Amino acid sequence: MGEINIPHDQQVAIAAIDASELDRLIERAIREERSGDLHRLALANCGSYIVTKLNSFDRALAKHREAKAQRKRVETENALRRAGHDLSFAVGAMKQRLETEQKEAQLFVVDDQIIPPHRFSKHLSVRVGYRWRRTVDDEWMFGSVTFVHDVDLRPDYAVPASKRKPSAAKQEQDLQNRLYQIWEHLMRGALYSVRDYFRGGGDGGKIPDAFQATVDSHSRGLNNYSTQFWRQQP
Repeated sequence: MGEINIPHDQQVAIAAIDASELDRLIERAIREERSGDLHRLALANCGSYIVTKLNSFDRALAKHREAKAQRKRVETENALRRAGHDLSFAVGAMKQRLETEQKEAQLFVVDDQIIPPHRFSKHLSVRVGYRWRRTVDDEWMFGSVTFVHDVDLRPDYAVPASKRKPSAAKQEQDLQNRLYQIWEHLMRGALYSVRDYFRGGGDGGKIPDAFQATVDSHSRGLNNYSTQFWRQQP
C-alpha cells in the first residue's frame, strides 16, 4: 500500500469484492471449517491490511478445526467468529477509504511515491508534488512543496552513554539509521500535511514552495505538528 494512496492494482481488487458475498463465504467457512471458497475472492490482492486479517482468520480456522474437546471448540469458534468479523470490517473500511480517495481525486492528488536518498546528512528534505483544481470543470494545476529539517545531532544526555566506544564504521551506520528514521518521519508528516490541507478545503495556490519544519521545544525533534505549514508560526 502507498503511504497515503491505495495503489491502482489494489483499488481494482478492493472494488471487485462483493461485501455480501464475502460475509456469506466467511459464514460458510466457519460452518464447514474450511476456507477454500473464500480465497477465490482474491483478498490476497487487496493490500497488507486485508491480507493480515485474512491470515488471522485462516489461523483461527485451523485452530478450530484441530480442537476436539467441546469446551475448547466453543473457545475456538468464538475466536474464529471474531476473526471473521475483523476480516469483514477490514474490507468494509478499505472500500470506504477507496470511495473517499476516488472522490477526493476529482479535485486533488498528492504524489506519495517518494524515494529516500542513498545517504543522509543532518540537512534533510522531502519534496511533495501534487495537482489540484477548484472544480471538476477546471484544468489541473501542478505544484510542489519541499519540507526541510536540520537534525539536532547534539547527544541526548538522558540516555546512558555506552561503556565501550563503537568503531567509526558502527557510529556512521548508527547515524545513518537514525537519520533515515527521522527522514521517514518527515516524509510521512509532509504527505499527510499536504493531503489534510486539501481535505480541509485549502487553496493549492497558497502552499509555499518550501517550508522549514518546526521542532518540538522539549525533544528538539519532529512532532505531529512539525509539517503543518498552514499553522501560524510562533
